[in-house]
Amino acid sequence: MKFTFYKYQGTGNDFVMIDNRSLFFPKNNSQLIEEICDRRFGVGADGLILLENDSKYDFKMVYYNSDGRESTMCGNGGRCIVQFAHDLQIIDLETTFQAIDGLHVGKIDNAKVLLQMIEVEQIEKYDETSVFLNTGSPHHVQIVESVNDFSLVDFGKKIRYSDLYAPDGTNVNIVEIVTENNYKVRTYERGVEDETLSCGTGATAVAIAMHYLGKTTSNRLQIQVPGGQLEVAFCPKDNIYTQIYLCGPAQFVFEGVWNL
Repeated sequence: MKFTFYKYQGTGNDFVMIDNRSLFFPKNNSQLIEEICDRRFGVGADGLILLENDSKYDFKMVYYNSDGRESTMCGNGGRCIVQFAHDLQIIDLETTFQAIDGLHVGKIDNAKVLLQMIEVEQIEKYDETSVFLNTGSPHHVQIVESVNDFSLVDFGKKIRYSDLYAPDGTNVNIVEIVTENNYKVRTYERGVEDETLSCGTGATAVAIAMHYLGKTTSNRLQIQVPGGQLEVAFCPKDNIYTQIYLCGPAQFVFEGVWNL
């Protein structure tokens, strides 16, 4: 099978992007998607994203984890597909597109991509250091003293496969409080089954969790991830979070041809 693909990354969260407006790509071939995402025998990526036509909006985003399975929303992937649509000249600097969790608004501004996320109405608090919430994808958020000294993969696997989140599992984030407005975050992603350099829905979940737990009164937080810097802004009212925006860089890396 021969086709052109494009590699994009957002704070180290990397994706194979495919223009599938002609619907040529075999979306049910999970083995092919897994092979493309393989870092040793394929292109290498945390996920694969198809850009498709939509009857009402600018385009549709279809996201697959690196295990080949279609997954829930990916925040950094959403920011990258906005940049991809701009590079394909489908959009100018603003867009509204469809994703698995509903409509998203995106905007390119000063070399960064701003993405509106879904509203968060339910947060489950376990204790003063841990909560669960869904920001388009499910996330367990755990406060720790030092993210650098924490064994994330072991902890992430334990939580991800625990009975608490059966049968689908969850993503797992650890967060270190730097200041009231600044947080260090590492994320274990289900579907990748490993730590990634960044997770957009995870950064969003952490920001909202920190406000919900009373660790900050700010509605605009800086999130440091291993792959760079993200910003999350939101409007809280009665423990409901609206007007949630994820902002950060989204960059084209290279173009290639898959011919295997």
